[in-house]
Amino acid sequence: MRISEAATSEGGRVGSMREGTLDQKFLLQGDDDSPNNYLLNVGLTGSGGWGTPRHRHNFDQIRYVLKGKYPASPTKIMDEGSVGYFPESVHYGPQDRPEGLEMMVIQFGGASGSGFLSTPRREAANEALKAKGEFKNGVFTWLDEKGQKHNMDGSAACFEEATGKKLVFAPPRYDDIVLMNSESYAWIETEAAGIFTKLLGTFTERGIRISLIKVEAGATFNTGTRSAIEVLFMSKGKVTVGGKTYGEKTAIELLPSDNPLNIEAQDEALFFSVTLPKF
Repeated sequence: MRISEAATSEGGRVGSMREGTLDQKFLLQGDDDSPNNYLLNVGLTGSGGWGTPRHRHNFDQIRYVLKGKYPASPTKIMDEGSVGYFPESVHYGPQDRPEGLEMMVIQFGGASGSGFLSTPRREAANEALKAKGEFKNGVFTWLDEKGQKHNMDGSAACFEEATGKKLVFAPPRYDDIVLMNSESYAWIETEAAGIFTKLLGTFTERGIRISLIKVEAGATFNTGTRSAIEVLFMSKGKVTVGGKTYGEKTAIELLPSDNPLNIEAQDEALFFSVTLPKF
């Protein structure tokens, strides 16, 4: 079990592979050599916004809007509290994130087993590529040894530079991203007093699961056991775990080997829960 708070977590800025300013706090990271590798971050769009062209990835992403409106594409706008599942191999965008947008994002290896390239490796590749060509509007442009011009999505270019492998996409399991309006879901009372849940969705044959958990003030949430990695993100509230108090923007990693954990709510707490693919 690991607990991390945004206020004390390592931060960074997305490199020149994209346009604009996006500052991130890295709360939890997985194992770079595992198909279950992941990164949970909280991102804040800076002055001038931040944008990408239409593109896709060889990993999954889940986005939870904390503040503002997120344009996943010009026609798909996510409001505060909404959730988006961005499956591997599925195109989305172009994005034009407005200044002040705050969003929790978890990126992780999808059901295909392709894994997820860690941020340090990606950013190192970003720096190396700047010596070979130019990033502009989210696209990497370079000249080969014959002087021929090439263009590639910036993220894809970083992947190939970091791994030395050509980026290959698994057959898409979905034909589009999946957006969920969490406010439209009903809270379901559990057997434990003061604990309510919203199951937003279960995806792929490997059981990716997205839900919300509400813990009323004074109630205790027991996490129980699990067969796959589960990550909790507290968007609001105050809780005590093992005698220590935590506030909003706290993340908790629960492994299958971890014992059940008691989370005591001092104030009403709202957790965003993601169960990663089971391999």
